[in-house]
Amino acid sequence: MEAILLEYAWVLVVLIVLEGLLAADNAVVMAVMVKHLPREQQKKALFYGLLGAFVFRFAALFMITLLVDIWQIQALGAAYLLFISIKSLLDQRKNTDEDPEKDEKSRKGSGFWMTVLKVELADIAFALDSMLAAVALAITLPALGDFDIGGINGGQFTVMLLGGIIGLIIMRFAARQFVVLLEKFPSLETAAFLIVGWVGIKLVVLTLAHPKLQIIDVGFPHSTGWKLTFWIVLVGIVIGGYLFGVRNSRKENKK
Repeated sequence: MEAILLEYAWVLVVLIVLEGLLAADNAVVMAVMVKHLPREQQKKALFYGLLGAFVFRFAALFMITLLVDIWQIQALGAAYLLFISIKSLLDQRKNTDEDPEKDEKSRKGSGFWMTVLKVELADIAFALDSMLAAVALAITLPALGDFDIGGINGGQFTVMLLGGIIGLIIMRFAARQFVVLLEKFPSLETAAFLIVGWVGIKLVVLTLAHPKLQIIDVGFPHSTGWKLTFWIVLVGIVIGGYLFGVRNSRKENKK
């Protein structure tokens, strides 16, 4: 029994770290989406975004076996993340060649509730990624208890729930910090949307490897090679975005 509890504790720690990393990505996106709003509305939009993420993730935990089984849901999440990534990057490039005042007006085009809606949709898409990762970890644990929740053993479900809640708490505090960081280094916005696109590609890989499609090998998304590639590229985007932002900031200060 002690060995099982130690195993659960270890997986919970790993899951918290994983959820924290994924929550940080989500927080970057939330920060980018709300930064055009007045400061007071930013806090409200982030609060509603977190509330929506919590409600969706909590409800989805009870339907996790259904969500994992329907590949179309993963495909929709991937499509949405890729759409907002590509659209935002193209808009950035287009606005670079236009009048800055015109760019500023276009940024203010999204009202408060439309911004909240965009944040909620992004939260749902990111939640699919983090929940699928949580399931992959949790199901490796031995069953604990003689009851099931949402088609998953009660002990495994509890680990997923705790990891998810802690991840959301991290996201809440990180999002506000990223808003401040984006005000200091505006070029980090590009890195944020590259991260969105990269997570979208990860969901594409999961969709293509779904047991009902098997367009690529089912085990590929869980292979060491793919996981290393994903995290190396992700960290590379973050570091590259930060260094680029610092360089631009120094150039602006010299003017």
